[in-house]
Amino acid sequence: MAKDFVVTPWKVEGDIDYNRLIKEFGTEHLDDALLHRIKKLTGELHPFLRRKIFFSHRDMNWLLDEYEKGNKFYLYTGRGPSGNTHIGHLVPWLFTKWLQDKFDVLLYFQMTDDEKFLFKDNLSLTQTNSLAYENALDVIALGFKQGKTHIFTNTDYSKTLYKNALLVAKKITVSTTKAVFGFNDSNNVGELFFTSMQAVPAFLPSVLKGKNIPCLIPHAIDQDAHFRVARDVLPKLGFYKPAAIHCRFLPALGIGGKMSASEKDSAIYTTDSADEIEKKVKKYAFSGGRATIEEHRKLGGNPDIDVPYQWLSFFEEDDSKLKKIHDDYKSGKLLSGELKLILIEKLQVFLKEHQRKRESARKVLDKFILKD
Repeated sequence: MAKDFVVTPWKVEGDIDYNRLIKEFGTEHLDDALLHRIKKLTGELHPFLRRKIFFSHRDMNWLLDEYEKGNKFYLYTGRGPSGNTHIGHLVPWLFTKWLQDKFDVLLYFQMTDDEKFLFKDNLSLTQTNSLAYENALDVIALGFKQGKTHIFTNTDYSKTLYKNALLVAKKITVSTTKAVFGFNDSNNVGELFFTSMQAVPAFLPSVLKGKNIPCLIPHAIDQDAHFRVARDVLPKLGFYKPAAIHCRFLPALGIGGKMSASEKDSAIYTTDSADEIEKKVKKYAFSGGRATIEEHRKLGGNPDIDVPYQWLSFFEEDDSKLKKIHDDYKSGKLLSGELKLILIEKLQVFLKEHQRKRESARKVLDKFILKD
């Protein structure tokens, strides 16, 4: 990867060229023909598909072939619990919820508390496990179906996961982990083993049911390395390769990269108050506006680099509203401060309702959790 940007499962920095990622990771463009096929099956396209926020895939056509033959797939996604949930984490989850609703399928949601303990020097295993259950409240708050949604932490579901991870681990060499993840002799052995744990939900239902079941993994593109390894190993064990569909990152409030749960000024958390949302957007959100109002009115703003506009392209579902905001900003009719206020209101309304549902989720959390 060139130095102007970095995308790994643990680090995302810089101005990301998504077309270059497709080429370097060996994925496929989510083209119009595939979008048409999805629309034919679902009746509509999610805004994330219409706007190419989900932009890349692996084996989606095969997955839909299997679905049309009656071999129904299941969904798998997850979260590495290193801190509180921010709204960037919600992007793949919102789309996963839409897929669950449209195709009426099971979801396995993996909380990798072991990963964050292994890779983060400042977090204990007790902390990552506790964070996993807090993060799970945000998943449930989005409306995933009870009975069809199975959330588990790797440590609390370890008896089931570990024996299947061993099957994967036996097929992965140390040289492969070094080549794919950039590991060296200073990495701890747990880090080298971890990708075997992340592979398990991509075939676990096939083990439990005693027959091959297709798997679709909606996720941000930074996690692709894990599933490249899984796709190489699973056929050797007699299982299908998991299909995948990849999304762009919701940008950080500042310049470059994605939001980080550990960098508080780069993110809006699902637990932030209305005042905190307003302060963060006003103070930290990078603007594509001009230096003065007069100059902005004359020359217009640049929505392509304006973070509040970029965020609205994720969270404003109405295409006509988004186009008007884009055009008014570009023409200079809409000022940067006014654009920030539109985003602030959108986030405040969304998170007020989300926080209400998040508290209600505490009462039903146990009904979603898998444990050994």
